[in-house]
Amino acid sequence: MLFPSEEFLLIFLPVVLVGYYAIHILTYTTHDLKLKNIWLLISSIVFYAWGEPVYVFLMVGYIIFNYLMALLIDSHMAIKAPTRRLLFVLTIMVNIAALVWFKYARAIFSGTALSVFTEGIVLPIGISFYTFQAMSYVADVYNGRIKAEKNPLYVGLYVAFFPQLIAGPIVRYETIADRLRSRREDAESFCRGAERFAIGMIKKVLIANRMATVADNVWGLLIDGQLQTSVSLAWLGAISYTLQIFFDFSGYSDMAVGLGGMFGFKLPENFDHPYTARSITEFWRKWHMTLSGWFRDYVYIPLGGSREGKVRLVRNLFVVWLLTGIWHGDSLTFVVWGMLYFVCLVTEKLAGANAAEAGKSKNKGSEILTNIVKRIYTLLTVMLAWVIFRSDNMSDAMAYIKGMIPGIGGMGIDSQAALAYLKQNAVYYITAVILCMPVRRALEGYMAKRTIPVKRVYEILYGVLISAGFLLSVTFIYNNSYNPFIYFNF
Repeated sequence: MLFPSEEFLLIFLPVVLVGYYAIHILTYTTHDLKLKNIWLLISSIVFYAWGEPVYVFLMVGYIIFNYLMALLIDSHMAIKAPTRRLLFVLTIMVNIAALVWFKYARAIFSGTALSVFTEGIVLPIGISFYTFQAMSYVADVYNGRIKAEKNPLYVGLYVAFFPQLIAGPIVRYETIADRLRSRREDAESFCRGAERFAIGMIKKVLIANRMATVADNVWGLLIDGQLQTSVSLAWLGAISYTLQIFFDFSGYSDMAVGLGGMFGFKLPENFDHPYTARSITEFWRKWHMTLSGWFRDYVYIPLGGSREGKVRLVRNLFVVWLLTGIWHGDSLTFVVWGMLYFVCLVTEKLAGANAAEAGKSKNKGSEILTNIVKRIYTLLTVMLAWVIFRSDNMSDAMAYIKGMIPGIGGMGIDSQAALAYLKQNAVYYITAVILCMPVRRALEGYMAKRTIPVKRVYEILYGVLISAGFLLSVTFIYNNSYNPFIYFNF
C-alpha cells in the first residue's frame, strides 16, 4: 500500500488515527502507552499484509528471530565471549542470507537447474529497509550501545512501524526507544506532522510523478541499442529523472516523518537539499542520510575508516560502495553506479588536503566562481550516475550517455519534442528547481526578523498554499494519475 493512494488516504490512515486517538482519550489520565503501541503494531502488520499477505509472516519471523537472538547475545554474563560473537555472526548471516535469497536468487541461479526453484520468487516490499533495521538493532546490542529489549512489543513496533516500513528512513533503536516508552501527543506536534505529510505528498504526486512521465517517455526511445532522439531531449530526460528520483524518495521520506510526528514519534531526516552540494562527499552527506549513516557506522568504521592509511581508506570505501550498489539490486548497473561514486569519493578524499590549502588563498570572487564550478561538477556527476542507475543494463546506459553527446549518438541537437515537454511542464520544472534549494529555510530566517503582522500573513499564505497543493494531489490520485514509486523496488 502506497501512502499516495486512495486506500491509504481514505481508509487506512483515518481508521488508524481514529483508533489511536480514541485510545489516547481513554488512557489520558494514566498516560499508558501499552494499548497505543499494540494498536500501532497491529495497524502496521495490517498495512504490510494489505500488499504482502504472504510475506507478512516473513517480516514477523524477522522480528521474532532478531528479538530472541538479541536477548541471547545480551546475556553476556551467562555465556563466554566467543559464543556471544558466534551468536552475533550467526544472526547477521541469517539476515543477510534471507535478503540475498529474495533479492538476488533469481539472478544468481538464472539459466541453471536451480532456476526452477527461484523463478517464482517475488521481492518482499521493504525487505532491504527492515532487514537493515533489524541488523542495526542486534549490532548495537552486541557492541554494548543499547541493552536488549525484553518486551517483544517494542522490538516489533520498531521494525514494523508502518510510516518507515516500506522505504525508510532507516531508524536505529536508540533513536526511537524513548518514544516507545514515553511520548506525549499534542495538537501542535500533530499539525506539524500533518503539514510535513502534506509537503511530502505534494513533492511525490505533483512533481515526481510529472517528472516520471517525461523520463519514462524519453527512456522508452532506447531502441535497438540506440537512443532515438535529439541531444536536447536526452538531456531533458536525464534532468527529469534526476528531479523525479529526488522528489519521489524525499517526498516519501517527508510523508514518513510527518506520519511519525502525528503519532508522537520523531523519525530521523533523510535528505538535506542534496542537489546544492559542492562535492560528491557532501552530496552523500545530504542524500539518503540514514542509509549513508548505516554503512558508515556498521561497515566503514568497523573496517577501520580512514584512520589506518590511504590503502585501507581505499579498500574500505570500495567495500562500502560495492555493498551500496549491490543493496540496490542485482543488475550490473547498480554495481557500476556504486563504483562511480567510489572513484569520485576516493579522488576527493585523497585530494582534499591539497584543495583545502589552496582554497585559503582565494579572494571572494574566486571563491564564488570555484563554488559554481564545484556545484556544476557535482550535478553533472550525479546526473551521469542516475542515467546508469535508471537504465536496465549497461548497454542501455552507454547508449543513453552517447545520446547526450553531440556528434556521438544523438540525432541532432534541437528537437520540437524537447521544446514541447518544456512548455507543457514549465511550471513543474521551475517549481522543482526552486524546491531543490533551501528556500523555506531562507524564508523562515527572513521572517524571523519581520513584524508580527508580516509573519501572520506569511503563515496564512503558506498554509493556504500547502492545503491547496495537498488537495490537488488528492485529486490527481483520485483520478488515477500516473503514480510510480522508485524505491518500492528496493
